[in-house]
Formats: sequence, C-alpha cells, structure tokens
Amino acid sequence: MGFIFANIIFILTLILFGSYLLLGIFSAVALRKYLRKNSYVNYNSLVSSPLSPKISIIAPAFNESKTIIDNVRTLLSLYYNNFEVILVNDGSTDNTFEKIEEVYELTKVNYYFDYHIPCERIRGVYKSKNPSYNRLTVIDKNNGGKADSLNAGINICQSTLFVSIDADSIIEADAILKLVKPFLEEKERKVIGAGGVIRIVNSCDVEGGHIREIHLPGQILPRLQVLEYTRAFLLGRMAWSQLDGLMLISGAMGIFDRDTVIKAGGYSITTVGEDMELVLRMRRRMAEEGVKYEVTYIPDPLCWTQVPSDLKSLRKQRTRWTRGLVESLKTHRKIFFNRTYGRLGLLGYPYWFFFEWLAPLIAFSGFVYTIYLVIINSINWPFYLLLFLFVYTFAVSLSIWAILFEEITFHKYKKKRDVLKLISAALLEPFFYPMHNYFAIIGNFEALRGKKGWGTAKRTGFAKKKKPAYQPSVRQLAKPGNPGSSDSIT
Repeated sequence: MGFIFANIIFILTLILFGSYLLLGIFSAVALRKYLRKNSYVNYNSLVSSPLSPKISIIAPAFNESKTIIDNVRTLLSLYYNNFEVILVNDGSTDNTFEKIEEVYELTKVNYYFDYHIPCERIRGVYKSKNPSYNRLTVIDKNNGGKADSLNAGINICQSTLFVSIDADSIIEADAILKLVKPFLEEKERKVIGAGGVIRIVNSCDVEGGHIREIHLPGQILPRLQVLEYTRAFLLGRMAWSQLDGLMLISGAMGIFDRDTVIKAGGYSITTVGEDMELVLRMRRRMAEEGVKYEVTYIPDPLCWTQVPSDLKSLRKQRTRWTRGLVESLKTHRKIFFNRTYGRLGLLGYPYWFFFEWLAPLIAFSGFVYTIYLVIINSINWPFYLLLFLFVYTFAVSLSIWAILFEEITFHKYKKKRDVLKLISAALLEPFFYPMHNYFAIIGNFEALRGKKGWGTAKRTGFAKKKKPAYQPSVRQLAKPGNPGSSDSIT
C-alpha cells in the first residue's frame, strides 16, 4: 500500500513539475516577444494623444492613515494625460478621512450618479477647493469592504476604463501608459481586463509616496515572497495570458472595461477572492454571449505593495487566499472542462483546480503519511531521499530561473549582493513549503465552515532612509509646486 501511495505522489509530482516547465518555456517566448515589440513603442505619444481614453483610478481605503497622504500624492502624479483619482473611504474608524479632508481642502459637492451596482450607502462625494487637485474625487461611505468600495467607485466614475488598486500600494509613474496600451491595440478581440507585475516594497526607501531606492527585503519572510511573486508573475501569468487561460488579475492593481464589469454585476461582496471571481464571471459572460474577448497581462513591474513580515499576518493572508480560491472555483465550477469557455475551461480552470487547490492537499497528506511511515519504521529511505532530492533540486532551479528572468529583463535589484541573497533564499525556500501547505489546509477548513470576511491588516507604513533636518507639515507637503503634487502633470 505504501509503495502504491509513494508512486502516486511521484507521478503527480512529475506532472506538476512538467506543467511548471512548460509554463516557464511559454513565458520565456512571450516575454522575449513582448520586450522586442515594446522597444519600438513611444509612450510619450500616448500622453499627448487626444485619442487616449479617460481612466478612473479607484482606490478603496480603510484605516490607511499612516500612508494615505503619500499614496494619494503618488496617484495624482501619474504620467498620463486624461485620468481622475477616486478615493473611497470605506467607513474608516481612524482619522484617514480627516487627514485627506485637511490636506486636500475637501468640500462636499452635489454629484449625480446611479447605483448601477449595489453598494453601501454613499454619505457624500467630495472635491478639493484647490484647482490643483481637480483630478481628485473622494467618496465617503458606510463600511462594506473592499469589493463594495470598488463598486461604489465604479458607480461614481464616468470613464470607459477604470483601474482598481490597493490604497497602500505604490504605482510606477508610467504604469497607466503601459496598462492602457492593450486596449488601444485591440482589433478582433475586445480587451476586458489587464494586469501587471506586482513587486514587494518592504525595506525599500520610500519618500513622499515614491520609491527612492529599491532594496531586497531584510527579513526572511518578505524575501521569500519576492521569489514567490517573481515566479508567479514572470513564469506563471505571462504564460497563461498567452494561452488564454488567465483567471486572475491581482487586486493590488488591474485595469478593466467598466461597461463589461457593470454588465457582469460588479465585484462580489460574498467572497474574499473578489479579484479572481470577477475575472471568471466576466469571462463566462463574454463566452456565453459569443463575444470574442481577451484578458491580458503586462510583464512590466507596475506596482509595489507591502507583504506580511510575520507568520501571523502571513497566515491570515494565505488562508484568505485559499478561501477565495475555493469560493471562486465552486461558484464557477460550470467552466470545468467545458469547451464553451475555450482554453479557460480546458486548461486554465483545470490547472487551478488540480495544481493550485488540490496539490497542496495531496502534498500535506504526503507529509502526514511520511511521518506515519517513519514512526512505524516502514519508510523506504532510498526512494524518499531520491524523491526529496528531485523535488528540492527542481524547486531551487525554478526559483533561480525566475531570478534569471528578472535580471535579464527589468533588473530592479541593482546590487550584486541582493541577487546573491535571492539565490540563497531560493536554497532555503523549499523547507518552508510545509508551512504553506499547512496554511492551505487551514484555509480549506475555514472555507468548509463558511468563514467570511477579510480580517484586519497590519499597517507599518513605508520605510524612509532618514529624516531631513526640516520636517514640513502634511499640508505643506501637498501644496502645489512640491515634487509629486498634481500640478507636476503637464
């Protein structure tokens, strides 16, 4: 019996690693093609072009007082000609709204809108009395969660395209230019959504909402997540975009066709995985209506976000991700091996079902069974040591491959010692896999019990290299003429 179980585990491991290898090859080809094509693009022409569509940037905020002023300043200074920033205060219980109100001189305005998508009551819409901040609109509403806040922002905005972001993220100045490009290039297929690479801002020097210097995270958990994010975005989503099986646009930043989102019913407030669930619902609707469509991916690093630096926060995040995955797969199980949905049904959904949801459960059962065999002294040590060596070598090789992709493409970590630290982290990372499997098990139990809600997130603010001798007030920081203020966009 033990021999049969061990062989099943070995075969499943071969299939899993084979899929990783194929995705890596697809990603390499697609990334090379993208970089070659992108080298001829003049993004400055998009800024000055009158044909560039208006874009609404929707940023939900709940108890973000530590970073909210810097983040709004960053959003207002994005390099794009025709955009607005819609900040949604989701019933914050700290002084988030008061800070924004003071710094940006907000006043309540009469604003006509329709509740195209149900959301919690909007208490007021605010604009700045300072014409320098005419791009900024602030919504104050009852608390309803991130998905509900995004729905409120969609109701308010009038643009054909909108960008959803996390208020505690830092966006690259040219991110909107790169995100909008697929929508301008669409021909036979309607582009309904696009996402980009998310990078980790922990330990970077951040000042005034802008990254001044990029550093590799100093703590081991964020550093391991750098590897994880690099693999997921450069080796995973790039490939699935080319295979037309992309199921997820990260909630940290993505751009969507507003009309398609409204027709699909907006973000779901009944799941913690609203980003994946929305993409699946949009894709289902387009396929069932027979409309040729596309969900695409931009491999450029466009957004920087904070990740958990302690086990308690990491556990909350990963169990929430697992719950979101389970809920999305269950809600849209009709897609599973259904030709109606094309490659999404035949490749994308089955991959996420078997390798993102089922594989951790099988791996955990393998750990438990191995411990049982050790206890009863029935383990086949030569086989298990060989299997361990195979798994470890492949896992490390995959991570180093991802590091190589990063270095030959965008090369964000300029210091050689940072690259060496990443390689060292790649050697350690496989020993943390049981922890991730444990989080996946907990997430599945929580989903089985029907647990809802995001929980509270720990906010630490952004690191600064050093404080200047003179510290201006928050109002002075936001005055026109300072770097990053909205009047720098011309």
